[in-house]
Amino acid sequence: MMQTLSVDHRNHQYQLLQQRFVEQYSPIFTNDLAEKTVVVIPSLTLDQKILEALQGAQFYEERLLCLLMLLRMPRTRVVYVTSMPIDEIIIDYYLHLLPGVTGFHARQRLTLLSCYDTSLCSLTEKILARPRLIQRIKANIKGSELAHLVCFNETEYEQQLALALDIPVYGCDPALLYLGTKTGSRLIFKELNLNLPFGIENLHSEAEIASALLQLKRNNPNLQKAVIKMNDGFSGDGNAIFRFPKYVLDATNSLAMIQELLPQQTTVVAEGLDYANFIQKFQSMGGIVEEFIEGQIKESPSVQLRINPLGESEVISTHDQVLGGESGQVFLGATFPANPEYTYEIAAIGKKVADALQQQGVLGRFGIDFISVKEGNTWKHYAIEINLRKGGTTHPFLMLQFLTDGVFDWQKGTYQMPNGQTRYYFASDNVVNEKYKGLCPQDLIDIAHCNRIQYDGATQCGVTFHMIGALSQYGKLGMVCIGRSIAEAQAYFAKTIDILDQESARL
Repeated sequence: MMQTLSVDHRNHQYQLLQQRFVEQYSPIFTNDLAEKTVVVIPSLTLDQKILEALQGAQFYEERLLCLLMLLRMPRTRVVYVTSMPIDEIIIDYYLHLLPGVTGFHARQRLTLLSCYDTSLCSLTEKILARPRLIQRIKANIKGSELAHLVCFNETEYEQQLALALDIPVYGCDPALLYLGTKTGSRLIFKELNLNLPFGIENLHSEAEIASALLQLKRNNPNLQKAVIKMNDGFSGDGNAIFRFPKYVLDATNSLAMIQELLPQQTTVVAEGLDYANFIQKFQSMGGIVEEFIEGQIKESPSVQLRINPLGESEVISTHDQVLGGESGQVFLGATFPANPEYTYEIAAIGKKVADALQQQGVLGRFGIDFISVKEGNTWKHYAIEINLRKGGTTHPFLMLQFLTDGVFDWQKGTYQMPNGQTRYYFASDNVVNEKYKGLCPQDLIDIAHCNRIQYDGATQCGVTFHMIGALSQYGKLGMVCIGRSIAEAQAYFAKTIDILDQESARL
């Protein structure tokens, strides 16, 4: 059994581990020939009730398979752990994309391990419950002084796993996660004097939600909708929309009226989560209420950033997010880079936030979401939230970067490869069609090759797939469509959808 440590002792040991990462960062990340081991734990360690609304949530563990591209460095080993085994056909698909290294050479340095467990608890919890699996992971780490853990997000469970493996984590200390909650985000934005929607944070009850809604309405009598957000919601599924009644609220009893109207006027975004369960979750997590931003020309850009162990912050990418679901609250996909009219503006705001987070001790990749409204010839940007984890824009950009070895210049808003050419992409995690059910991984790969839509290393354009394992059961997969322009990338996407529709109709 694993040794149980007190919280204080565990935190102290964790800080020692992270300090070791500071010392080994430069040898690992500046030398492609350094011998190192990267342990990938793609666990969505989030509220499992909310994740139930995410179709095929277990297969989101495949999103970080883009990190198999690290095997292009000939002395790098990757240990990748999942809840259930990943089909070898899918692994072969990724290794085939590796530039400059044979699949055989890469496969010798790749270890795939599994919990053989489809239960609803997070992958990291499953690993912690299997001491022998932890020992197998440790046995594949060759020299812990040049090894680190990569996770989707970091909680106390990932901290425990890092200590069990005796390797640091390239991610945020769980003690700082409040900075990435909806409440924490708003407090940071206010501290930096950023523009953000009018709202009230640090709420914990139905009564406080009603009171905040009343304050919003009094602040803006024309307000039609407000967004209620759990502090730790994921991909919009922790949100709900409240619609103010069309009639004028009674000035003497308006709070009681809003409390009475809350269940009827609130639409929960997550499918399968009713109002009562939403409120129960909200009370346990806390959250915010803020005005719903309207606009005839409105976009939802995001900025992806990173703070390394040396305390250096950098802008990694900008995206325009494609949103759907109730009132556009659910992330569906993104184009890269963001609109040139404002990509620099949002990147500069993101850098300002990153510098503030660095002062707090934040480490790793994270994203900042905005709502941008065009007013005349200018864009007004509202800072919405900080996501202290990898997100839906992390793996597409990693895939582009690993395949093309380019650099994003955030001040110019362009991505340039060593040959001087630029590239763009359209990516989605939510390609879903009932007709696709029954298509196995080998079917998808065969369809892509026969129709010439797969990524081509010669042209450095085409389509790469992810979450391939979800296709047969859920009719769902993800795509990154790379082109010489956003229009070309979107054309690849449309063409692929047409081909999948035609091929699935033949089944």
